[in-house]
Amino acid sequence: MSRGHCQEEIKVVLIECLFSHEERLRLAVVLRDKAAAREIINVSEEFHKASNNEIIRMVTGMREGNGVNEVGELVKGVVETIQTFNFYPGYNRLLPCPLQNGPPRVEHLVVSEGGVVLDYISKTLDLPPLFVTDLIHFGAVFYALVCPKPPPTATPEQVRIFKEATAPSVLKTRASIKGKTVREAQKTFRITDVNEFVEAGMYLRVHVHPKRFPRCYEIDWRARVIAVTETYVVLDKPAGTSVGGSSDNIEESCATFASRALGLETPLLTTHQIDNCTEGCVVLSKTKDFCSVFHGKIREKQVKKLYLALAAAPVPTGIMSHYMRPVNIAPRLVSEEAIEGWHLCQLEVLECKVIPWPSSAVKKRYCIEDCGWPLKDVAYECKINLLTGKTHQIRAQLAASGAPIIGDSMYTPAVLAEMASRHINPYGKSRIQCLNEDDRLAAVEEWISRYGKEPSVAIGLQASQISWDNGACSYGAGDPWWR
Repeated sequence: MSRGHCQEEIKVVLIECLFSHEERLRLAVVLRDKAAAREIINVSEEFHKASNNEIIRMVTGMREGNGVNEVGELVKGVVETIQTFNFYPGYNRLLPCPLQNGPPRVEHLVVSEGGVVLDYISKTLDLPPLFVTDLIHFGAVFYALVCPKPPPTATPEQVRIFKEATAPSVLKTRASIKGKTVREAQKTFRITDVNEFVEAGMYLRVHVHPKRFPRCYEIDWRARVIAVTETYVVLDKPAGTSVGGSSDNIEESCATFASRALGLETPLLTTHQIDNCTEGCVVLSKTKDFCSVFHGKIREKQVKKLYLALAAAPVPTGIMSHYMRPVNIAPRLVSEEAIEGWHLCQLEVLECKVIPWPSSAVKKRYCIEDCGWPLKDVAYECKINLLTGKTHQIRAQLAASGAPIIGDSMYTPAVLAEMASRHINPYGKSRIQCLNEDDRLAAVEEWISRYGKEPSVAIGLQASQISWDNGACSYGAGDPWWR
């Protein structure tokens, strides 16, 4: 084999290692060499996975007469040559998962020219194709046939584009929305295929920085499985993870990782939710039929859920009732007095016992946040029967009772604020009566501002037991983190 041909083979191997499939195709086009294109695309997967140094050693071992220094010069030459081409920025994929979530970034696009969604987003947002591929895999890209109405925060340019794209004269020329109302055409759906075609006028929402769940990669998921049946799986969910994923990340979820740990070909389905910062029993379905059955049991109140909560102050036993504001954003505001339109929340405190406050070492191990609670001698472990299942219900109700859950960085600051100023809670017993609606709204906004951020990992709350069919199916989690 000639020295020149050997050098060309080395270049092909290096190109395979350094660039994505899409970039290799573009490189082959630049080289205008069909044979090179085939060779580049079909290089061994073994080389693709290897590092540059490993490739140098591998190629050196395969070819006599080419020393490491000479191969090193080839590496340098290939890199310098390829850097002159107009490729997308370098990219190391969405993995490994960052330990901290970065600032959110959501891009709203109206497609100006039809084409493959991967190419359009990569070009428009100047993002590497592999990055966009991963975003689609994570479930972070959505589309609608027609652009939804922009929010009040939209820029004048975004408003102008919306008006142009939704003008009646434009919409009536689009065959894809015939027979649909504008509202129907504005419904968003997740894009699942990188090769999906998007037509001019379609709306795209790209979550460039999806919410991440690094805890997923630290867990022995097989060890967290409580039970496996023909129709469902019961999981002892770790804190700091999402049951079914977030709106922009369905990859890093309990359902996905448990499915892989069990070697299931069909991914598990979520049947109910518990907060990301809560650990404990979760039922995941193997089939859509069981999903429907279990949802029916929840609606008919045939599913019993017991929780263990580690409160910062004593909680009286018995039934606790509040009314929750019907606004689907955190924090969840509650009132002891009934308010028209607000939802009744009830739980039963079966037991409340004194235990030692968690040590600094334990809190550090489980990433429990110090929320500034003044008394840290003892804590109170409460066994709770959840009678209604509202989001954040236990956290909001215990906080409203002056006994926030340890580590709950969202609700504890508001409790501390009310302890310092009894009148600040517009739904509390010591509230000041507002003279008009503007004063009332201002008081509510002031009260909301006293809440903190969502906990990053764990709080003192465990879904300790779940049962249905009058106890015929009953499952319990392991010991909570504080024991």
